[in-house]
Amino acid sequence: MSDQAHALEGLRVLDQTQVMAGPFCAMLLADMGADVIKIEPPGGETTRAMDLEAAPGVSAPFLAVNRNKRGLVLDLKRVEGVAILTQLVATADVLIENYRPGVARRLGVDYATLSAVNPRLVYCSISGFGQTGPYAERGGYDLIAQGMSGIMSATGSEGGAPVKVGVPITDLGAGLFAVFGILCAVRARRVTGRGQFVDTSLFEAGLALSAWEATEYWYTGQVPRGLGTAHRLNAPYQAFRASDGYFTVGAANDNLFPRFCAILGRDDLVEDPRFDSVAQRLRHRAELERLVEALTARQPRAHWLAQCEAAGVPAGPINTVPEALDDPHVHARGMVQELAHPDAGRVKGLGNPVKLSATPPAMRKAAPRLGEDTDAILAELGLDPPAIAALRAKGVVA
Repeated sequence: MSDQAHALEGLRVLDQTQVMAGPFCAMLLADMGADVIKIEPPGGETTRAMDLEAAPGVSAPFLAVNRNKRGLVLDLKRVEGVAILTQLVATADVLIENYRPGVARRLGVDYATLSAVNPRLVYCSISGFGQTGPYAERGGYDLIAQGMSGIMSATGSEGGAPVKVGVPITDLGAGLFAVFGILCAVRARRVTGRGQFVDTSLFEAGLALSAWEATEYWYTGQVPRGLGTAHRLNAPYQAFRASDGYFTVGAANDNLFPRFCAILGRDDLVEDPRFDSVAQRLRHRAELERLVEALTARQPRAHWLAQCEAAGVPAGPINTVPEALDDPHVHARGMVQELAHPDAGRVKGLGNPVKLSATPPAMRKAAPRLGEDTDAILAELGLDPPAIAALRAKGVVA
């Protein structure tokens, strides 16, 4: 843990989210020093029940996206639970929720209601399709958003079936866009004195991340398709087969392509009319791939990677997840962290990818046990032990 100041110190965030997009968003804010209170229903959010344990009864997926938070159990189906949340809102800067549109209003914890309590509140909703439009009422998952946004149609091998991106790209993308929206709203509040409603969705995250694909369609009329590891607008920019696996090469411009040809011992390809410009290399990409792989398959990855490094041609191995996590650069950049958990001992987690020189992120604590900080948070609101005990006896808190 760093003793330095943190960028979002003093910002209080109420995290009423579950699974991936919302918890990821709130965790990134917590890493930067925000006081994030994770509010869960009795029994906990659904990720706690996922069948991948770090220790008996400790969900590894929950640990992955909930570090640096305090834990509060609150039954928002009870009027007393809503009353406590309303008290918390009066002390908060940000509230994040990922209910289906309409649920927050039915519970009485929607933006219109809570902003009347605290006009400075930045209220962020993350949903499958956003709060407006014909699909607003639909439930949304990463798989559905990847399919409907066009991502799956443009992923996978050429001519093959649609393929889902291996990581939950629209979940994580929506979480990142939510962070961006929240911080914009917090900054705007310095001018206006008021908070506002932030609305983003998995579906729109998928669309927003499809910049090259939308551009290809709009300006060529061609429907983007799966290209394997190849790039839509540059070549060669893809994976090639070596004798012991695959490696990637980014030799896509007229400065790098001649260097790559020299590595291959095929300087003649630079003047070949099929490959003498980016446009021609794109047009004849399949032929170029066959020519290159006929050569690269003769040597191991290490040979080609060393040659590319020496020539200044961007290249890298295609690592497995364990290989990536064990990479010395990953450790040098602090991207593998360990935190103490009272039940699971030392637990691993991915570090924060944003490095700030003066106010860095900090990995302060592992994800909270269910309701771990309930008493402390209620005490901050002025409730005494008998009042807290009475709420616990009623099942309002736990």
